[in-house]
This record gives sequence, C-alpha cells and structure tokens, in this order.
Amino acid sequence: MVHPSPAVIAHLKRGGLVAYPTESCYGFGCDPRNRDAVLRLLKLKGRPQRKGLILIASAPRQLRRYLQPLDAAAEARLVKDGAQAITYLMPVRPSCPRWLRGEHDTLAVRLTAHPEARELCRRAGMALVSTSANLGGRRATRSYAECQRLFGGSVQVLPGRVGRRRKPSTIRAWVGGRIVRN
Repeated sequence: MVHPSPAVIAHLKRGGLVAYPTESCYGFGCDPRNRDAVLRLLKLKGRPQRKGLILIASAPRQLRRYLQPLDAAAEARLVKDGAQAITYLMPVRPSCPRWLRGEHDTLAVRLTAHPEARELCRRAGMALVSTSANLGGRRATRSYAECQRLFGGSVQVLPGRVGRRRKPSTIRAWVGGRIVRN
C-alpha cells in the first residue's frame, strides 16, 4: 500500500485536487469544505452541481459535520456496509453545503474499505469528495498511468491499485433502503 505523503495532505488542505485509487476506479477528490476546490473539480469533470457528490471517509466522525446525528448502531452499520462498497443517501444537517448535495436534501456517503482511499482520509483527518476520474459520460480511469496521462496537469495523481470491483458502489437510500444504483 502506498501512503500519501505530507505534501499530498498539504495540497488537499490548500484546496488542491487529487486523483486516487478506490474500490472500482480512480476517483477525483478534494476537501469538501472548500467550495472553490469542489467547483474546480466539478468543472474538470464536466459534472453539474445539481447532481451532488459522494463523500468517502475512514471513520464515521469524519461525516458528522454533514449528517443528521447518528447513534452507535447506525455508525456500526456504515462501517459494516462500507466494506461492501455501499454508499448511502443520508439526511443532512441544515448547514451541509449545497455544493456537495446539489438539489437533494440528502448526501451520498461511504466509509471506504479501499486501503489507500481509507488511508488518504485518515491522514487528511477528514472526509473527501469522491467522484470517478473521468469526463462526464466517459469510462472511468482504472490505472495510475491512464489517470496521469489524462488528468496529471490538473490534479495530483496518487499511485496505487484500484480494487477488484468492476462496478461503482451501490447507492442506497438510508431511510427505506431503496436502491438507487446497483
């Protein structure tokens, strides 16, 4: 496993964009608290803000500032289901920024089980935006070399291995359990 350097963490905290391996592809990420960084990421990807974004985290505490309070059982469910690459659409606090949730009253979140993505969140001490590293409508990148070639001038690409999943995470409503993407 490749550990993110202190320079990568400083880059993120200054509003920089990164690309990193996830369960099924390379992902684009940034500090979700930094509106300018999120808007640059959306522009790079060609993704409309109204759609909203996914946040990944290494621990439930990294999501608390965005979500309605969770009890211990709910946090344990997030941890367990994160290992299966399940992303939940969860009710947000009123203070959750529109630039993250788009036109929704929920936010997509996942406790990532991918070792390198989890370590990036842990070392940064925060949740990260996580959206596939591709241009809107195109196939997501699956290797460091491909991501570096396509996006290396715009983002800092972290080396590592993409997980074995062939499909993106399942997205499920927290309330009611409806599957939105399988």
